[in-house]
Formats: sequence, C-alpha cells, structure tokens
Amino acid sequence: MSHAGHNHHVEATMSTPITDGGHDTHPDSGNGNHDMMMQMTFYFGYKNVEVLFAGFLINTPGEMVGVCIGVFLLAMFYEGLKISREILLRRNQVNVRYNSMPIPGSDGTVLMETHKTVGQRMLSLSHVLQTVLHIIQVVVSYFLMLVFMTYNGYLCIAVAAGAGFGYFLFSWKKAVVVDITEHCH
Repeated sequence: MSHAGHNHHVEATMSTPITDGGHDTHPDSGNGNHDMMMQMTFYFGYKNVEVLFAGFLINTPGEMVGVCIGVFLLAMFYEGLKISREILLRRNQVNVRYNSMPIPGSDGTVLMETHKTVGQRMLSLSHVLQTVLHIIQVVVSYFLMLVFMTYNGYLCIAVAAGAGFGYFLFSWKKAVVVDITEHCH
C-alpha cells in the first residue's frame, strides 16, 4: 500500500497557515511569503517569534531575555492584582450580617453555625475601582494566555514562573477562613 499521497497530512499537522486578507500564506502556496506560519507545538527558539502584536518580533537572544523578563513581571503583576482586589474588597465591605443556625451534633448536642454575609453598594467609589481593576485583570489574563499560546517554551516558562513567584510574594496576605466545625481535614 503506497502512502505517497499522504504527505499533505504531515504538513497540515505541523503548522497552520495564517491567511492574509483571504490569501493563503502557506509556504507551498507560491506567493513568496514564507514566514507567516503559526507554531502549533511547543518549541524553544528565538528567531521570528511574534508576541501579541503584528510586527513585534523577537529575533535575538537578548530580545528573548528582555521579553521573558517583561512577561515574568506581567504574570507577577497579575497575581498581585488578584490579591490586591481581594484585600480592597475586604476593606470596603459594608452591610455585614451574621446569620446563626442550629445544627444537631452527633452526640445529641446542638451546635451553632454562624455565617457572615457582606455586601457593598453598587454606586460607590470602591465598586467603581473594583470594576476598573477587574477589567485590567481580565485584559492582563488574556495577554498572558496569548503569550502562552505562542507555544514558545521560554515564554511559557516565563508566564508560569512569574505567576508562581507572584503567588509566593502576594498570597501570604490572603485571608484563610477555617471552619472549626469541619471534621474532615
């Protein structure tokens, strides 16, 4: 059985052509544009790595190091922003209510479980600030996702390391709620 006609399948799984105004820019299309291929597997390289914006190309090791540092800092900023929003929310809580309800214990006793309910006003400065910070957080998260989707190993490591280091730096400020009535630890 001959597989001579199956060569196109190998090409199609290696990379996906990017179209430019309806014109196929696949290397075999004969239009002369051979550098518009989108990488679809993880790789380590620094030549012709396009990041986020058309024309923002990495072509030297120094440029790759610089972009990796920037991506690392952006991922750290993202983690800090998440924690900062949580702290800001806790500081600006209004309308705090405590609700207690009896829960029967296993030995016939009655335990009281208390829940804290908090809220804030919709037309407050703190809610507007939270909204703006949320928009920034969403945009930064999509930028980090798109950087990761370049499939460049160096950039992927920069995203993961920046997020991890940012979590390490900022998450210790995060409040941890422990339910003392929970018996399954």
